[in-house]
Amino acid sequence: MPSRACELAPLRAANAARDRLVLALDVADPAAAVELAQAMKPSFGIMKVGLELFIAGGPDIVTDVLATGCRVFLDLKLHDIPNTVERAAKRAGALGVSYLTIHTQGGADMLAAGARGLAAGAADGPRTPSAPTVLGVTVLTSDRDAPEGVLAERAAMAKRAGCGGVICAAPDLGVVSNAAPGLLRVVPGIRPAGVAAMDQGRVATPSAALSAGADLLVIGRAVTAASDPLAAAAAILAESGGALDGA
Repeated sequence: MPSRACELAPLRAANAARDRLVLALDVADPAAAVELAQAMKPSFGIMKVGLELFIAGGPDIVTDVLATGCRVFLDLKLHDIPNTVERAAKRAGALGVSYLTIHTQGGADMLAAGARGLAAGAADGPRTPSAPTVLGVTVLTSDRDAPEGVLAERAAMAKRAGCGGVICAAPDLGVVSNAAPGLLRVVPGIRPAGVAAMDQGRVATPSAALSAGADLLVIGRAVTAASDPLAAAAAILAESGGALDGA
């Protein structure tokens, strides 16, 4: 008979996978976003609030999603003068977000200011499981001609500036790992086998991205546009758990 440890291994892998899966709540209705987060939290431990939803719901949407028991990934891709980014990041930290995106194109001073602001805001905000992380956006996954030199330069700059992680496409993971070892690697453009790439130029399956070194996977329309979103989410969780179990 299989041992108790063997029986529990798939469950542990699924739990570990859930903590690494981010669902993009790319809807315009805050109430629908909260409902979606509640329904999908068995498969996703982190919920991404992007520009459309944040503009529709304001800071309250972050509070409402946090109330579901999930962490929040605030994807605003801040890009402005350092003082403005620092002040905006401080407000985000006070809301209790776990992750905040800032575009690396804005330069090292801006990234460093954002990291300072996020940490300062978190000190005055609700407790989170860990210190919040600034994620430097390197090259958008819709860019099919991302030059390797720019990607490596931006990843290294993000690390020097105090970012905890970067966002990059799955094919860029090797470049990022070499240029900025130790950073959290967040990969959007995740598409299970058989799901259309749509407007994403560089995509990967969940298992392929995790095997290549991704730490967090951002998944949106592969679930939200599926004919059966709950089944699609469960399948991605199972695939991701299998990849981690076999690692």
